[in-house]
Amino acid sequence: MTRNIPPGTTNVLYDLGFEDAAELTAKVQLAIKLNDLIDQRGLIQTDVAALTGMTQSKVSQIRRYKLLNISLERLMQALVALNQHVEIRVRKARQSDTTGITVTA
Repeated sequence: MTRNIPPGTTNVLYDLGFEDAAELTAKVQLAIKLNDLIDQRGLIQTDVAALTGMTQSKVSQIRRYKLLNISLERLMQALVALNQHVEIRVRKARQSDTTGITVTA
């Protein structure tokens, strides 16, 4: 039996039908960078909370990639609080691009 499976994209969240796939992808990429910094510095959640102004429970959510109640802005602010430079650039999409949000971390 042969199944006809449509080709996927490079974004599994989009493939799964998430309407906010671009935003969720951006959040995950920022959270990965934030979690990498936390690990590199050997910080515990209460330290991160004190440095970023978040509650320990929000830090815990980020550590577990539970990002539905965490805004892009909050993730960017946390990165800045950990001495990172966050840059947002808006440009017209090229023909080879799709419109959307891209994060490079």
